Amino acid sequence: MEKIKIGVIGTGHLGKLHTKMFAQLPNAQLIGVHDADFATAKAVAKENNTTAYEKLDELLSQVEAVSIATVTSAHFEVAKKCLEKKNHVFVEKPITVSLDEAEELVFLARENKMNLQVGHIERFNPALLALEKYHLNPLFVQSDRLAQFNPRGTDVAVVLDLMIHDIDIILSLVKSEVKSVQASGVAVVSNNIDIANARIEFENGAVANVTASRISQKKMRKMRLFQKEGYLSLDFITGVSEVFRLVPSDQKVEEAHINFGEIGVGDKKKFVIYEQPEQVEVNALKYELDLFLQSIIKKEKPVVSGEDGWKALKVADLIVKKIEESLIKLTQ
Repeated sequence: MEKIKIGVIGTGHLGKLHTKMFAQLPNAQLIGVHDADFATAKAVAKENNTTAYEKLDELLSQVEAVSIATVTSAHFEVAKKCLEKKNHVFVEKPITVSLDEAEELVFLARENKMNLQVGHIERFNPALLALEKYHLNPLFVQSDRLAQFNPRGTDVAVVLDLMIHDIDIILSLVKSEVKSVQASGVAVVSNNIDIANARIEFENGAVANVTASRISQKKMRKMRLFQKEGYLSLDFITGVSEVFRLVPSDQKVEEAHINFGEIGVGDKKKFVIYEQPEQVEVNALKYELDLFLQSIIKKEKPVVSGEDGWKALKVADLIVKKIEESLIKLTQ
């Protein structure tokens, strides 16, 4: 079995999890870890029976690929160095702080023929994976991602910290260019925007209403998709999806599905069918990291590419700018 020599850069909360996953994956040969806090790196290395490298260059000289789980503000400089040294890169979301930085990383990956994958982990949430057999073509999306306050992540706006998860998913589902964005938000407990709402309109007429907050009393991570003759509800916390479909009244309904009766008028009546797709048993982080390794081995494009990360960041950046513009108007 081919094994990819890999290192983890950043051994905080996420980096510690990355290290643990790579230590378990059969296609990974975990070479070591690096962190600006060498004591933390040594502790994580000891837990996972690997080596802590005090100097980043020493680690990069030993590996083929890296996983970057540093603070967002360090993503660009670290990823740039790794790509220039011909290392495949997995970088946590958001890909970078700025669009220019993201564009440069995408260019470097392409020039050096290295894989660049962005850690939009919700793409691998059981709730979304359970819908793979369905044709998804949402015309209206309602998304709510609420979290209790945690200082980790407040170096960027909640749009980049939390909302970008849903932006990425929506962009992957709505096959159309963004037409316009309206947004509002405010900083409450940090120096960056802590709660935000955005309305995203697409060229094909689809609309997404997206809310994110990191100052909520309770957690919520839900997305609702409305499309022609269908409504789908995804709970990213429980990993459960629910599907309501309209089918012709003369169509045979599978026994496993629940028939909620007829809806409509005249000869256009249809059955409302409810089904709960079988939940996919998967560790989302382990799965996305394994797919990163597989993309290197198979010489394929990563499932969530650098371009995908750039596109999500582009919309998130526009939302932040719209919010900042609205806040300036309020103070005038």
